[in-house]
Amino acid sequence: MASSWALLAAVLLTTHAVAAVSGTRAAADATRLPSSEPGFREAPAFRNGDGCPPRGAGERVHIAMTLDANYLRGTVAAVFSILQHTACPEDVSFHFLAARRRDADAVRATFPYLDPSVYIFDPARVSGRISRSVRHALDQPLNYARIYLADTLPRAVRRVIYLDSDVVVVDDVRKLWSVDLDAGGGHVVAAPEYCHTNFTKYFTDAFWSDPRLSATFRQGPHRRRRPCYFNTGVMVIDVARWRAGGYSRRVEEWMAVQKEEKRIYSLGSLPPFLLVLAGEIMPVDHRWNQHGLGGDNAEGRCRSLHPGPISLLHWSGKGKPWLRLDTRKPCTVDYLWEPYDLYKAAAATAIEE
Repeated sequence: MASSWALLAAVLLTTHAVAAVSGTRAAADATRLPSSEPGFREAPAFRNGDGCPPRGAGERVHIAMTLDANYLRGTVAAVFSILQHTACPEDVSFHFLAARRRDADAVRATFPYLDPSVYIFDPARVSGRISRSVRHALDQPLNYARIYLADTLPRAVRRVIYLDSDVVVVDDVRKLWSVDLDAGGGHVVAAPEYCHTNFTKYFTDAFWSDPRLSATFRQGPHRRRRPCYFNTGVMVIDVARWRAGGYSRRVEEWMAVQKEEKRIYSLGSLPPFLLVLAGEIMPVDHRWNQHGLGGDNAEGRCRSLHPGPISLLHWSGKGKPWLRLDTRKPCTVDYLWEPYDLYKAAAATAIEE
């Protein structure tokens, strides 16, 4: 637990330091949104530091996220953390896949200096392919929207960082962006990889007992694929290679096996990604996905931080920090998320206390 409090202090110090370098402007007014929608304080305007290229001359960092009413508070916190910790925030472009346009309006009101691209995701595109998982939240169509990023983004976007809505970034996101996807012959996806995880638990006995299906991970003289777990909440994707390789269709094919033949997994959109890409991604330092902070998918019990440096905190699992803070039953790690919470009601509660 001591390491968690130490990280909290470091996060707060870094926040103030980056704000000073980027020339942030404190916002005085809260956003005014319809009473039926969550209201967020307006974020400060983040400007490029002195070491950044002239505006329009530097490489743009493209970040894609989903916008869901149930996770909107998390998305706002994630965007705030990204802008706060990068030295060149004006060179970051955000792409949002939304279920409804009003959620995008809330983000625009909170970050009026951004010019995000918003794409309305049609749930009918995937709803007929979804099978029941261990948690209802994992069955929502937007949870599968990442499969279709390459079909959604403009052709000019050749690389994108996909992030879940329950993360905060405490390092310069340009470091993650700069991963070399061309190394080793070229990769479609880069992400932190975990080869010591018990990989068998992500699939059912029906999968492993079927020689035809389990052969996808079988190694042989002409197959060097080593199945390793990776979390799909943090991925760097070569969009052009994804399109060229037909990866959306390949993921859909495994979803069809699950839906139409036999139940081969229980964890929503993650297993079909693993079936297509596990063992073939470009590994990224583990500091870029300190995942599992939301506990398991059933109970969501508190978890401690893993040892080592941290660049991104991820509340994957059932427990979300905003819900635990609101019910006054937070885990220690939830206090690391709290400085990025722009929700007005949360700020009013803090003042009252």
